[in-house]
Amino acid sequence: MIAVWKHELRLYFHSLTAYVFGAFLLAFIGIGSMLYNLQAAVSNFEYVLSFGCLVFVVIVPILTMRVIAEERKQKTDQLLYSLPITTTQVIIGKYLSLLTVFLIPLCIISLYPLIFSQFGDVYLLTSYGSIIAFFIMGTALLALGLFISSLTDNQGFAAGIGIAVILLNYYSVNLSEYLSSTAFGSVVTICVMILVLGMVTRHLTKNETLAYGIGFALFALTIAVFYMDPTKFEGLLPKIMTQLSLFERFYSFVNGVFDMTAIVYYVTFAIFFLFLSVQSLEKRRYN
Repeated sequence: MIAVWKHELRLYFHSLTAYVFGAFLLAFIGIGSMLYNLQAAVSNFEYVLSFGCLVFVVIVPILTMRVIAEERKQKTDQLLYSLPITTTQVIIGKYLSLLTVFLIPLCIISLYPLIFSQFGDVYLLTSYGSIIAFFIMGTALLALGLFISSLTDNQGFAAGIGIAVILLNYYSVNLSEYLSSTAFGSVVTICVMILVLGMVTRHLTKNETLAYGIGFALFALTIAVFYMDPTKFEGLLPKIMTQLSLFERFYSFVNGVFDMTAIVYYVTFAIFFLFLSVQSLEKRRYN
């Protein structure tokens, strides 16, 4: 696992990937600091991080698009399978390298509140609480990007899908206002989500019985609950989109509340997509 971590770091820093990632992140946070803390004379550094969240839409796909997709394209992933380590250790090694590249510019950013505090009152507890949450949210998004990269051998496709998915999550709360809040509309959307889940399960496991079984069971449960009590589905879809938003949970930290439920959600989100990445790699290994 350590060997994979060192190998990945070497690749990142021998190419432009790590430098482009760090430059984007530092530039975006720097622009936010200039707008909020310097020009507007606002002492809340957490507002800068709230503004800087949008940069994840670009930098996460840039960093993660080649992690596994390039290995598959060049067929070097066969070397990974021959190493005396498990698929889980390979994924963790690659994931730790992503976190390391992410942490380096974030360490520089963590100095900003201390610098600004020399020229005025800065809420350091809120600022550093928001920085911690910013990092943990980034780890969740990197796990998502890693999983997307494991599904294809085309880096451009992986980057495009990553941008679309993260952008959708970023605007999910705004989009939820335009979605149907009726019970029937929620049921239809949930059925579509179940269909997508079944397709992903089939792709990862190559087990049609398992995929169809999960799909039919969830379909039956949804229809049964709908006929027993349709009111349970009223307004459900907008609520689900709000609850699934990674970015919406981050805003509680910006408002000065250290939300442990958000931390648990981020960690669970990251573990879930790392697990899916392992399953995707395992499927290719045995194929």
